Amino acid sequence: MKFSFVALAAAAFAGIAKASLPTISVDGRYFYFENGTRFFIKGVAYQPNVDTDSNGDAVSSDFVDPLAQEDSCLRDVEYFKKLHINTIRVYAVNASQDHSACMKALDSAGIYVLADLAQPSESIDRTSPKWDTNLFSRYASVVDAMANYTNVLGFFAGNEVTNNNTNTPASAFVKAAVRDMKSYISMQGYRSIPVGYSTNDDSDTRVSMADYFECGSTDERADFYGVNIYEWCGSSTYQESGYADRTEEFANFTIPVFFSEFGCITKRPRTFQEVQALFGVNMTGVWSGGIAYQYFETNNNYGVVSIESSSVVTLTDFPYLASQFGAVTPTTSSDVSTTTVTASCLPTNTNWVAAVELPPTPSDEICQCMSNSRSCVVLDSVSSSSYTDLFNYVCGVVSCDGITANGTYPGSYGDYSFCDSKQMLNFVLDLYYSAKGDCDFSGSATTTKTSALSGTCASYVSAAGSVGTNSVAYSMDANAVATTLTTPGASATNGTSTSSVKSGSTTYSSSGSSGSVGSSAVTLSGNAIYAFMATVIAGVAVAFL
Repeated sequence: MKFSFVALAAAAFAGIAKASLPTISVDGRYFYFENGTRFFIKGVAYQPNVDTDSNGDAVSSDFVDPLAQEDSCLRDVEYFKKLHINTIRVYAVNASQDHSACMKALDSAGIYVLADLAQPSESIDRTSPKWDTNLFSRYASVVDAMANYTNVLGFFAGNEVTNNNTNTPASAFVKAAVRDMKSYISMQGYRSIPVGYSTNDDSDTRVSMADYFECGSTDERADFYGVNIYEWCGSSTYQESGYADRTEEFANFTIPVFFSEFGCITKRPRTFQEVQALFGVNMTGVWSGGIAYQYFETNNNYGVVSIESSSVVTLTDFPYLASQFGAVTPTTSSDVSTTTVTASCLPTNTNWVAAVELPPTPSDEICQCMSNSRSCVVLDSVSSSSYTDLFNYVCGVVSCDGITANGTYPGSYGDYSFCDSKQMLNFVLDLYYSAKGDCDFSGSATTTKTSALSGTCASYVSAAGSVGTNSVAYSMDANAVATTLTTPGASATNGTSTSSVKSGSTTYSSSGSSGSVGSSAVTLSGNAIYAFMATVIAGVAVAFL
């Protein structure tokens, strides 16, 4: 059965159950139903019990997956209908739990799901970014848990990871996550589910960041782009709010763009007048709708409902949001520019220094192969909390470039920079042992007998070289492991990117400074790399909300 936007919305809001919602696809700059009708997001953020700090970052690793709470989900679906929404955004999914009852109820109500792949304790950290085997496994597990539901609209590979001009290199790691999750979805034989990114609205970086996630090959560019935008506060207008300026900036964007959060608070109740503009003729030629922040009342006081003794109590904002969403029927301007402009991946100013070269695809197989082939390894009895001291000592003596990663332009990544901390420690302990003949480290390490390497394992370790900086490129097979090895390639050209990465010294720029596009980069050694490895081990998760 085919549905137009209006017909689908009417059926959903009338509570008419359907066997299965039609899938939404991306074609060019818009979302479409199967019949070729454009899809506009009318959504609300849906995540309970997340404590955040003043920056909106999660302060606890604990979270509740709302899609796995059958009773509360079924309860809330009735209020989603009253809000006249067709999409919810969920910031954290527990891949080990059952989502079938909730997803079925949402499907019957005509509601799609945009799911973030991260969770509070497993996300790309803007202060010490990495894209490693643990994060790959986390992201892939969410894809596996959700991919077969036809009302999954898409996945976010990150949310506000880069939030100002001091941490733009972190975006290289997010873009690598986009690339690898797109590849994983394809390799697993799932339907084509788009993978995108959600950003904040920072004036210094918003244009360059949008260009960065839009640029490059279809394999690595984002499939869609969300902006968390809070410019319309209280009574305003299309011009005064800044919406006109933002719409002009994205006029020639080539992938779908929408408000992944909106709903500024200056006083309560919020009347959500911006909904009329967002779904009006001035904006729908560029924007594909938006997601109001948020459904649940939490400690940030942005909710439209509160939960009291498991019952929903609508707050003062609720009727205004419901009225505004219920009153709009998206229309498309006939004079929207259709010019296609290919964005450059290269840094264009000192506010944006993210690397064109992206981090390599993580592979558990390669990390295990490398670690198991080491003659000097850390004892299992040594706590991971003690790894920092070992890294500090060893990296002051031997090169740790093989395990470090730098997303500052042009980009430099060790061949084992995606491995877990124990595997990386085994690598550098063995380097020290080879150089100094000592494998004691005050009783923290021991020598072990190793078997001769063979097959792909031998090929990779040989190609990576003794210090792991030969920048070997490899590709993912159907089981999400790297098996195809090639020799190091040339750096990417303007507007494109390859899977190979540069060799040479790893460089890092301190907060607020940039690399080779207008300021100094520094090579880490001694105390600097000690501090870097400490942040790798700490792994503090940010950028959740």
